[in-house]
Amino acid sequence: MLLLGIRTWVAAVLVLGLAGCGESQQKAAPSAPPNVTVANPVKRTVVDYDEYVGRFLAVDMVEVRARVSGYLEKVHFQDGQLVKEGDLLFTIDKRPFQNAVDQARANLAQAQSNLTYARADLARGEQLVRDKTITEQTFQQRTQAMRNAEAAVAALQAAIRQAELDMEFTELRAPIAGRIGDRRVAPGNLVTGGTGGNTTLLATIVSTDPIRLEFSFDEASYLRYSRLAGGTQGTQRGMSAPVSAKLLDEANFSREGRMDFVDNVIDRSSGTIRGRAQFANPDSLLTPGMFARVRIAGTAPYEALLLPDAAIGSEQARKFVFVVGPDDVVATKYVTLGQVFDDLRVIKSGVDANDRVVVNGLARARAGQKVTPQEQSVAPPAPQAKVN
Repeated sequence: MLLLGIRTWVAAVLVLGLAGCGESQQKAAPSAPPNVTVANPVKRTVVDYDEYVGRFLAVDMVEVRARVSGYLEKVHFQDGQLVKEGDLLFTIDKRPFQNAVDQARANLAQAQSNLTYARADLARGEQLVRDKTITEQTFQQRTQAMRNAEAAVAALQAAIRQAELDMEFTELRAPIAGRIGDRRVAPGNLVTGGTGGNTTLLATIVSTDPIRLEFSFDEASYLRYSRLAGGTQGTQRGMSAPVSAKLLDEANFSREGRMDFVDNVIDRSSGTIRGRAQFANPDSLLTPGMFARVRIAGTAPYEALLLPDAAIGSEQARKFVFVVGPDDVVATKYVTLGQVFDDLRVIKSGVDANDRVVVNGLARARAGQKVTPQEQSVAPPAPQAKVN
């Protein structure tokens, strides 16, 4: 019985040992290479863009001030409305100016009567001086009286024109088309006019269409833009390039404009130069003082390779991609990135067009590891590339 128990125990131990060896062999069996998706970079002609923050400015801004003094009689607009050039804005009490016109006309009529008499008197004197009836001195006095009468008529004609002009100035009309601000003076108040510094400000008007966007860029960018445009000759100095802009609540640079001015000096304190672009504003949404982001081409068109952002990994400050070689072994390539065009990132250096780059399954791949690649093509971006 004892011998039979020992044999049974040994058999059990052998069975357990063989089972353990089978499990170890199963655990040590190599796993299949992970599946990854690979694709070649997309070739595309692109342009790198620079972005700046700018502020909109009105092309024209006018302060409406009276040219004559008087009591404000009426306001002909609503605060903040759009006005056209020539629209009536304010009316000053016309009665004193109408009186001045009437008085000037009466004075002119009297001067013209004096001139008529002086001319007739001179005509009579011509015959009398020939007949020696009057002296030469008397004739010269009549000639002088006629000239004085002519001068008086000319002066009063000018006085009438001035009085009529003052009368016209009692109606203040919009000198430009645009949006007017709020009235600064209510009817019934005395308005001080003239050309001095103490004239009364009645309102301001800013033009709305077109509108300008002003921004600054550094000296290196200025040189790059100038050389890209072919030099700095001419009034624009090569800076008439197309630009695009977007407002703070807009996702895309959908507003198209064009550079129309670059300053003639670089600011010594900041090392920047002021530029300006002009945009159409038919709906008057763009308002002077409003901020916007402006985009301008910073390079000539060039052919680039693009990859999805998901294919790019980070290693501290460096960026890399996994490339699958002919033996299906993963290798690491460090890349230099450019801008994003419709979810595809420009790869400036580090890969070539024939590389099979891991675009899906980046977490399952390791450098030096064998993988099972599945080929896929990367869809090219749309023709209208947008910068993120």
